[in-house]
Amino acid sequence: ATALLAAIGDIGQFRQGRDLAAWLGLVPRQHSSGGKDCLQGISKRGDSYLRTLLIHGARAVVRTATGKDDARSDWIKRLLQRRNKNIAAVAVANKNARIAWALMSKDTDYQPG
Repeated sequence: ATALLAAIGDIGQFRQGRDLAAWLGLVPRQHSSGGKDCLQGISKRGDSYLRTLLIHGARAVVRTATGKDDARSDWIKRLLQRRNKNIAAVAVANKNARIAWALMSKDTDYQPG
C-alpha cells in the first residue's frame, strides 16, 4: 500500500480506475480499428515493481479463494473455470488496482460486499 501511495502521488492525475490500471500495465494492449476490438496480453508498461507486487498479492488471493464463499471468491472461482491461474491473478490484480483508485480518489475505507 505504501509503495502504491508513494509511486502514484496525486491520485487526481487518473480520471478513472482503468487509467491507473493502464499506468501500471495491468490492462490488455489494444490494436482496434473500425469498431473491431483486438485485445492482446497485458501491456507490461508502467512501474514493474508495483505491477509485480499487485500480481504476487493477487496470486495469494487466487490460491486461497477456493476455501471461501464470499462474492469476490465466487467471482475468482468462476474466472478460474474459464482461464488459467496466471490470467486470473492478473485479473484480480487489475481489480485490486481499480479498487485502490476508488478508495484513494474518494478518500474512504474499504467496505466489502
